[in-house]
Amino acid sequence: MRHIPPASTASAGFSIDRDLPAGFGAFYRPLHETFAERQRAAIADRALHMNAAHAGHLPQYLPPSDAGGDWTVEIPAWAADQRNQMTGPADDHELIVKMLNSGSPAVMIDLEDSMANEFALTLRGIENAVAAYYGELTYVDAKRGNSVVGIKAEPAMLWTRVRGLHLSQAGIYDEYTPASLFDLALLAFKLDFARLRHPLAIYIPKTETAAEAAWWRDVFRAVAVAKGLAPDAIKCMALVEAHRFAYEIEEFAYTLRDHLLGLNLGRWDYMASLIHYNLNDPAWVLPDRNTIPFDVPFFQALRERIPEVCHAHGLLAIGGMTALFPDRTNAELNERALATLERDKQNEAACLFDGAWTGHPDQNAIAVAQFPIPNQLTARRSGASKQPDLRPSIAGVGTRSVEGTRAAVKTVIRYRHGYLTGHGASLLDGYMEDLATDRIYRLMIAQRMKHGMHTAAEVSALFDEEAAKLSAALPAEAEIYHAARVQSETMIVNGFHDPI
Repeated sequence: MRHIPPASTASAGFSIDRDLPAGFGAFYRPLHETFAERQRAAIADRALHMNAAHAGHLPQYLPPSDAGGDWTVEIPAWAADQRNQMTGPADDHELIVKMLNSGSPAVMIDLEDSMANEFALTLRGIENAVAAYYGELTYVDAKRGNSVVGIKAEPAMLWTRVRGLHLSQAGIYDEYTPASLFDLALLAFKLDFARLRHPLAIYIPKTETAAEAAWWRDVFRAVAVAKGLAPDAIKCMALVEAHRFAYEIEEFAYTLRDHLLGLNLGRWDYMASLIHYNLNDPAWVLPDRNTIPFDVPFFQALRERIPEVCHAHGLLAIGGMTALFPDRTNAELNERALATLERDKQNEAACLFDGAWTGHPDQNAIAVAQFPIPNQLTARRSGASKQPDLRPSIAGVGTRSVEGTRAAVKTVIRYRHGYLTGHGASLLDGYMEDLATDRIYRLMIAQRMKHGMHTAAEVSALFDEEAAKLSAALPAEAEIYHAARVQSETMIVNGFHDPI
């Protein structure tokens, strides 16, 4: 059962020909027939390699190849400044407008981790994305007399993150179709490319292997040709979120070089993946999350590798998200959040990243100020390695405590509660937590059970206690908190650690 790609489902009675734009059914069917089987093969390969890692065969660098040669990519002028890529869920039209009006050089509209994986929300997100590309998206500002707020005349460069290769969409056909393919195809079909200020730019999430680049390359070409465009018309960036993929980024980039503009360190998903690959190793029981420093060696090693690989080939290197969010109503938290942001982005700039992610408009000015204009493409660190040790010892890092496990339990219940009410990202105790956080904490709990820090009964008791506290504080939400608790604990106990 675990080898079946997780899927959201279209509503009962849904028809691709009746319920989506006229002509899309004919546009999409050949794409599905070409790429669905290849997606299933990629899913099966992922499972094999994870099983091998748990048997002691951990990821390693690939043998030398043409990928390490002198090939280069030319970054177009419209994408040269990526000092901040502000990101937010595609189904939140108000946030998208605010992000586009924040002054950020780039904005990423997200159909993936910060959204609940529900078909109606995906369709709404794609509609919002189309309106944003045309500069037509608006929201009604209740705080200002219900005035209509739109996008300013000079909006940011736009990215759209589609759902990952590991996810599928049910209810379109009798069999699953790849969610990535569906999202990209519907977005491209709806868009009038003649109205776009720059080529369609897609963010690729959750890659596991260099070989998957060929799937994306062929998908981009097929969708572009079906739209009557040049085969290389669609551009992309890719997130480095998986431990195995971190060893294969140069080979991935080489295969995708006609489309790829850069790589991004998705560090929270990467932390989850690092735990997942090392789940059976007692030396890799991670400390409480809030005691892991932002410059922990396993992050710094990857911060060395990504810019070194990217800049060797003319690609942009983009840093991660600072999860602590500012709050104008809380002066102490606001000051701490912005100071944390500045320190974090200074570290990434010193590692020669060309920009990073933020998720709140108040973070933009500080983030962009830390990176040279427009980028650091020509910079190389003396002594930097393309192949650093990506599994440096975590001995002596942070602390491991029952209270840290309790905090993890509380967070996964609260996150899953938000997910069950349609929110893929939730602001919890000042931190914007999305699916990556949920996965980190579920894996940390499973890891601590596996290696004897807690018994299953002790963890279950923590779930009882934290669910009871949350339900007592919000009695009207007690049923949802119970469902959230059951789902989360079941995923942990049953060993389901994939990114859904």
